[in-house]
Amino acid sequence: MDQQVNEIVLQTLERFNEPIERRDLQIECGALENEEFGNALSYLEKRGKIVVHRKKVGLPHTMGCAAATVVRCAKGFLFASPDDGGEDIFIRSAAANGALPGDLVMLKNITAGEKGPSGEVSSIIQHGERIITGTVEYPDRRSGKTYIMPDGDYSFSLRIPQGGSLKSKPGDKVKASVYYDQKERRIYARVIKVYGRADSAKICSDAIIDSYGIPTKFPVPVRHEAALRAGAGITEQELAGRLDLTDEPIFTIDGADAKDLDDAISVKKLAKGWELGVHIADVSHYVTKGSLLDEEAQLRGTSVYFSDRVIPMLPVELSNGCCSLNAGTRKLTFSAIITLDEKAGLVDYRFVKSVIVSKVRGVYSEVNAILDGTADDELKEKYSPVYDSIFAAKELADIMKANSHRRGELEIETNELRFVLDDNGVCIGVSQRERGEAEQLIEQFMITANQAAALYAKSAGIPFVYRVHEPPEPERLASLAELAAACGFQTRRIKEGVHQTDLAALIDAARDTKYASLISTQVLRTMSKARYDSRPIGHFGLSLADYCHFTSPIRRYPDTSIHRILTDLISGEPVDKIKARYEDFARESAALSSKFELRAVRAERDAEKCYAAEYMRAHIGEHYSGVVSGVVPKGIFVMLQTGIEGFVDLTAIPGKVFDFDGKTTTTDLRSGESYTIGDEVLIEVIAASVAAGTIDFAFPKNN
Repeated sequence: MDQQVNEIVLQTLERFNEPIERRDLQIECGALENEEFGNALSYLEKRGKIVVHRKKVGLPHTMGCAAATVVRCAKGFLFASPDDGGEDIFIRSAAANGALPGDLVMLKNITAGEKGPSGEVSSIIQHGERIITGTVEYPDRRSGKTYIMPDGDYSFSLRIPQGGSLKSKPGDKVKASVYYDQKERRIYARVIKVYGRADSAKICSDAIIDSYGIPTKFPVPVRHEAALRAGAGITEQELAGRLDLTDEPIFTIDGADAKDLDDAISVKKLAKGWELGVHIADVSHYVTKGSLLDEEAQLRGTSVYFSDRVIPMLPVELSNGCCSLNAGTRKLTFSAIITLDEKAGLVDYRFVKSVIVSKVRGVYSEVNAILDGTADDELKEKYSPVYDSIFAAKELADIMKANSHRRGELEIETNELRFVLDDNGVCIGVSQRERGEAEQLIEQFMITANQAAALYAKSAGIPFVYRVHEPPEPERLASLAELAAACGFQTRRIKEGVHQTDLAALIDAARDTKYASLISTQVLRTMSKARYDSRPIGHFGLSLADYCHFTSPIRRYPDTSIHRILTDLISGEPVDKIKARYEDFARESAALSSKFELRAVRAERDAEKCYAAEYMRAHIGEHYSGVVSGVVPKGIFVMLQTGIEGFVDLTAIPGKVFDFDGKTTTTDLRSGESYTIGDEVLIEVIAASVAAGTIDFAFPKNN
């Protein structure tokens, strides 16, 4: 009843769309009882849904207010992001009312200005977690006071109060509790955990995991449930009704260090076309709805991959054990059996519960050697059970790749780094991850299976979790067009309503030029972020109307979710019952999966920066050739052949004054010397901060 009253109040205010006297609002809401009406106002005000000022009540925008979350804090000011979207709002510290990053606040006196909107904090609706990580600095020479340089949302050092250091030492990476002292009007940070030395990427990764709230340990009851499921083995009852594929030439292909093998393939060439089998670990058989394993997996959302560790979504008894499709062992799977014509066009598909035995534990590098003819006899012998299938798979994948290119799939090359660590976890080597024929082959087959699963669910009209990717926003397209035009490329079609083939054509045009990396990166930045949704609104980047994630249920919760839904569908459950059972579940799974995916991506990226800095720290003073990858008013970014990027501060060069053209070039006003994106330059490594994940370059003095 309380929620119903809340809705009545909101709907009434939306109908009036202007502030209304409290007494009149109560009457318009149907003469609610004083207590229930008062409770509703209190509840809605505390959550930022309404504003109550004296005797007036209104929605925030009708009262000149807006609910927002504080996202950044600098000395003297902070920024808040409005909950309903739009530009971040500038707030002077004097008008912040003690708000800190993470706090949900109500803003008032919002005004537009040349540099963007500004406002004041009327009230703090809800305090954020107010927990940070950072590095303890050396005490101030004059005052002897100690500070923490935070990671993330604070751009200045925070003082540690007396007795708040928890035996931490300068140079330690720590976790701290942040609070605002109203009397002193100062933000303090009290140390609550010491990780270790901040010059270690491994230690910094510990802090990153903690700061993002990524759970690393499974509760004992969850581990116990996992052990029971994994230890039970496969019974004859579980095999009943499953399609027996144990004699088929099925095999996996993964990285050499992968332990969670959740997909296997089989390929048959038919008289007129192909039969592709994509066999996925039947995780939903083990992780049942409402179980402790299910609740834990939903809260994790995805496995998280760092250079020195994997934080799995499922306990190792499942992720590396009974669910992993290890070669030579009988495994329960969910198979997509897909029929394609001679041009790899989708003809038919069926989804069945199955049992397989993978004949070979394939490795990308080994399969690439077989495909390019460099495999030795020992390797050929290993793959002999599936040798013919590998070449059939290559033939089919080549046709699929050509089809993908024709329909406009965006083939954006990313600089994904691979870090080599020594026995102590210190980064000693860096390279770019290769994407050979075997990697591309598996990618094409997984896309096909994901497309078929989405088509199946959509045609059945059942609730589902789709992988969606919306078209780029007009403003971002305009920025891309401006940059591409400055580089000399044709941009007539790069505008609102752009087709995927137009962006693919731009990438192709830049491919063999010095702007290849720039254009590819800029197209990627122009794109919206892919996410999960219960609505089938399409995938722009893949140029597919229907798409989902079906193929990695060991490491992604949305895949496990749709396995559960599809299991009911193939078992003959009526559609109306499936709708009733999964309508809310699909929406919740999509929202949570998107949230936790973003968390994992950000954490992984932050850790990569620390490892890159750790590697370059061992190469201070060395010279490298690189390419200008970005230009900003203060300087240039330079990318080395390894894929590592550093910054050259041009303002630090004596006797030079550089002028940035706002696009691709910066020029010294005195000498005419200029740097443009794509230029090759020689740099010297002068500094690297592991704690901050930054690398500084300079031009060699004798250059």
